[in-house]
Amino acid sequence: MRKGLMDMTIREAAALLDAEVLCGEDLLDREIASACGSDMMSDVLAFVKEHSILLTGLLNPQVVRTAEMMDMSCIVFVRGKQPGEAILELARSSGIAVLRTEYRMYAACGKLYAAGLRPHASEKI
Repeated sequence: MRKGLMDMTIREAAALLDAEVLCGEDLLDREIASACGSDMMSDVLAFVKEHSILLTGLLNPQVVRTAEMMDMSCIVFVRGKQPGEAILELARSSGIAVLRTEYRMYAACGKLYAAGLRPHASEKI
């Protein structure tokens, strides 16, 4: 818990999102402190919060490279998107868990928010 905001584990986020774990099963007990939902990696770079979860529908290796640069713990592909093996291998080598959910980004972010995961303290809600 941090200043009235709730951290959760990747495992808890996966359960909330009815998500399939595609890689990083050994990372599911890592805590996440906030979430970022975007298909624009420039917006993710501006987000600059470590130990976060990235929700996106963008399927390319740049997603993993961006998450790695920002020290993000997990990527969730929304709308049932299935990343290719090259993306999964890059995530494995970067120590990033990858999940897949059928929820659209808006609903997935809403579920995490409703469960108590809030934006970083420096962001407006």
